[in-house]
Amino acid sequence: MTNPTADSPPTAQQATHERTHHGDTVTDEYAWLIDKENPQTVAYLEAENAFTERATAHLSGLRDTIFNEIKRRTQETDLSVPSRKGGYWYYTRTEEGKQYGIHCRVPVEPGQTDPPSAADQPGEQVLLDGNALAEGSDFFALGTFDVSVDGNWLAYSTDFSGDERFTLRIKDLRTGEVLADEVPGTSYGSAWSADAGALFYTTVDEAWRPHRVWRHTVGRPATDDVIVFEEPDERFWVGVGLTRSEKFLVIDAQSKITSEVRVIPANTPEAEPTLIAPREHGVEYSIEHHGHRFLVLHNKDAEDFALAYTSADNPGDWVELIPHEPGTRLESVDAFVRHIVISQRRDGLTGLRVMGDGSTDFYDMEFPEPLYSVGLAGNPEYDTASVRISYASMVTPDSVYDVDLVTRSMVLRKRKPVLGGYEPGDYEQFREWATAPDGTRVPISIVARKDAPRNGSAPALLYGYGSYEHSIDPYFSIARLSLLDRGVVYAIAHVRGGGEMGRRWYEEGKLLAKRNTFTDFVACAQALVREGWTSPERLVARGGSAGGLLMGAIANLAPEAFAGIVAEVPFVDPLNTILDPSLPLTVTEWEEWGNPIESADVYAYMKSYSPYENVAKLQYPRILAMTSLNDTRVLYHEPAKWIARLRAVAPDGAYLLKTEMGAGHAGPSGRYDAWKEEAFVLAWTLDVLGRAGR
Repeated sequence: MTNPTADSPPTAQQATHERTHHGDTVTDEYAWLIDKENPQTVAYLEAENAFTERATAHLSGLRDTIFNEIKRRTQETDLSVPSRKGGYWYYTRTEEGKQYGIHCRVPVEPGQTDPPSAADQPGEQVLLDGNALAEGSDFFALGTFDVSVDGNWLAYSTDFSGDERFTLRIKDLRTGEVLADEVPGTSYGSAWSADAGALFYTTVDEAWRPHRVWRHTVGRPATDDVIVFEEPDERFWVGVGLTRSEKFLVIDAQSKITSEVRVIPANTPEAEPTLIAPREHGVEYSIEHHGHRFLVLHNKDAEDFALAYTSADNPGDWVELIPHEPGTRLESVDAFVRHIVISQRRDGLTGLRVMGDGSTDFYDMEFPEPLYSVGLAGNPEYDTASVRISYASMVTPDSVYDVDLVTRSMVLRKRKPVLGGYEPGDYEQFREWATAPDGTRVPISIVARKDAPRNGSAPALLYGYGSYEHSIDPYFSIARLSLLDRGVVYAIAHVRGGGEMGRRWYEEGKLLAKRNTFTDFVACAQALVREGWTSPERLVARGGSAGGLLMGAIANLAPEAFAGIVAEVPFVDPLNTILDPSLPLTVTEWEEWGNPIESADVYAYMKSYSPYENVAKLQYPRILAMTSLNDTRVLYHEPAKWIARLRAVAPDGAYLLKTEMGAGHAGPSGRYDAWKEEAFVLAWTLDVLGRAGR
């Protein structure tokens, strides 16, 4: 690495490293950056951080202003709506000046049916204080937070580096004592047996794939723990949970396209798992216990999924309950004693369908806004006639309702406060449609101030993701107001590869159809210009993780369409990563991207769109890449290599790399640190858009 001057960026050294596949030999001159134990690697990342700080020093005042705007609009001392479970109301509260949530409960008072208010918390018991646990650490995250069925024990796990490897502990909620039981190296999730004598958890293999389910006996050392299930197929992840009925422990094994589920009666935790249905390539299913049956949500001969059931005593054939309806994607099913609630999506919007027990009659909940997101929120109680839902739109802050499933009445329990005089009527949301090169219509969700011009003069930010059938549905953001109030139009491109328009939408944006994701996004950018929302010199694109791949691809595909690009933890070196099965999670990704080791066609196709492989001497827009040293999902070296090659091949561009040296895939963990990170991105965006002085 050459030492930069005050105004020049660092230059990464080049070293010969060749790869050969399918007769194609490629030189990767920055492959050495994968070694984070190499002092030269750390020195390069730190030099890039220093350059980024110098290059954005003029924005420090704006960053502080935006951070304070987010802070002033947020009710820092706040309380989630308490959820009832057994004899307690459970909730999380935050306190002004503290980074993390405080998990609490209070006893249910005799005759009490409504959740207690923030001002009325007699008998509060603090179960876990994230601030106390995080003291002295730059990073903190919980992997599981799981109260036993009897309410006496809490299983929780902590990560202090961001690598998503947790240490599991058990707390006696009657005495406050943390037991000597301690299990390092666990993954997400856990599940208690009915008598709270056993705790189930998962661990990962060398590729960081959750592959084992263990049973821990409370009060015994971890060395006595028993492997309950092990998944040898490297394409599959395992997980464990407890049904809402608390009758069954569920062990699921899933690849990107295939599922297999086993259950153990919660009152006999040492029993052998019972298989619901053997895995069948390409068939995905999940189960939910409901009385005498298991509800089975599946895609066998049902692209957008159907709902069936099988016997809970002797699982076998599936009996149809809701047939497949093309265009209505059934996403999940939640069972209660007398009702079933199905989460679904149709025409690019989420929805909830309610069925009575033993009946095929149903109704769909209705909502007034043209764009919104809705879903179930918590609902730990099985024997209930009401459910809690979350609702938001691009102008309506996050809202919590309790819905009576019989009368269909809705009670608003809380709407996220937005301080400082926020008026939803000052903003409007819109649905536009772009036309992709193959004629497919692609939805775009837009929000702007009512006075935003429609003559192409407004600055705009276009966000996209487009992978894993993950949908970016319309949502509310306090931080986004700092853009909107400076005249910026905010848009979400619902590109293929996501799940916004059903399973086919996903299928048409993966494997050998992945390019549709990128061309859809460019079409959305062009539609915003055509409809007068903005112009190319006033448009910034933003995406993260697999959406960062999208950012890198459109930088090569249509650099003239954007003034700037924000790529967060970006998957910009996909071919080299997917070619290396020793890297974390590579094998599990082959069903999403293809296997370029075995297939010359996949190799050539991935090489044709890989951002790193296709850096050229182009006039790129300004680019900000952000990553984390301890990220185990998209390794830091991908954006580091990308920026280094951009500088070498297209030196006239303005490229910045910012690396969090003590965080993981999600970036900084504390809320104030996260706000500072967002303020950094928004200030840079406004600078690109010429709005830094507003």
